[in-house]
Amino acid sequence: LKLVQSLKTRVVKNNCNPEWNDELTLSIADLRTPIGLSVYDKDTVTDHDKMGDAVIDIEPYIECLKMGLESLPEGCVVKRVYPSRTNDLADESQCVWNKGKIIQNMHLRLKNVECGEVEIQLE
Repeated sequence: LKLVQSLKTRVVKNNCNPEWNDELTLSIADLRTPIGLSVYDKDTVTDHDKMGDAVIDIEPYIECLKMGLESLPEGCVVKRVYPSRTNDLADESQCVWNKGKIIQNMHLRLKNVECGEVEIQLE
């Protein structure tokens, strides 16, 4: 039995470069399983068109959480993750110690589409 959790952001209307700035909380059972991300446009009459998808690899982030970093200075880069054939990163991603938390910003290249990118933040 495999449970699939699905979350949706709000709809941004009439914008070719939308910014959602939505905060979504996921419950993750298996920390080794990447998170799938799909982007759609919203059509009122026809089916929604898929604009691409990407995979969010959370393993580097989880590795940083397990390090015990409480004594690090603010803004310290804990880990750098580089684009490769095994991830959807469009640019280098850094895990940073920020206000008592690990923050990872990701710039992901969308697949299964001519072009497109999405920026996310793990916290």
